[in-house]
Amino acid sequence: MPDLSAYPVTHRWPARNPEVLQLYSLPTPNGVKVGVMLEETGLPYEGHRLSFAENDQFTPEFLSLNPNNKIPAILDPNGPGGKPLALFESGAILVYLAEKTGKFLSSDPVTRVQTLQWLMWQMGGVGPMFGQFGYFHAFAGKEIEDKRPVERYRAETERLLRVLDGQLDGRDWIVGDFSIADIATGPWVRTLLTHYKAGDLVGWGTLKNVPAWFDRFMARPAVQRGVTVPPES
Repeated sequence: MPDLSAYPVTHRWPARNPEVLQLYSLPTPNGVKVGVMLEETGLPYEGHRLSFAENDQFTPEFLSLNPNNKIPAILDPNGPGGKPLALFESGAILVYLAEKTGKFLSSDPVTRVQTLQWLMWQMGGVGPMFGQFGYFHAFAGKEIEDKRPVERYRAETERLLRVLDGQLDGRDWIVGDFSIADIATGPWVRTLLTHYKAGDLVGWGTLKNVPAWFDRFMARPAVQRGVTVPPES
């Protein structure tokens, strides 16, 4: 049985089954990415739900796993060479899990790099811009009288949706078959619609391809399970 005692995160969140992958997360958009990926791949895992209200992400135990104090993070007892591997950053985790399982990242060199291209597009654009828009539209930022910040991020969110709409023209999925590009992007679009309730503000009704793609994404049983990972205890 793997010994994970060298990892302080397991002292605060003990592994009930140290032989399976340990996930430390919340069902935020970035957390949902990994929850969906784990459900889609069928890889055995154990989820540990952090609490932002309790500032779990700033505890020494979690910072030992991710010094950037962000979820999600994983601890895989069966990493490369059979040794434990700790990993943070949702995009890196998606690539790692895809390579580990041989799923959702094509072995074809062209399709593979195109998928990684759209994954980087999500990480560098959709996540940060949608997140900032959400802050200024739906959270504490909405109290700021100067509306230039919210408009900046609203416009960029709308632009990114139109980029995605163009890429999906004639395609069911972002690149080839269902992939980590879709798994990375879908949770952010879901949050834009359901949590920020901002579809009307970013031209959702004028998009030709994104709504049907999003419906296909949300119809997948593993996605429906993944959006609740880790569940509340």
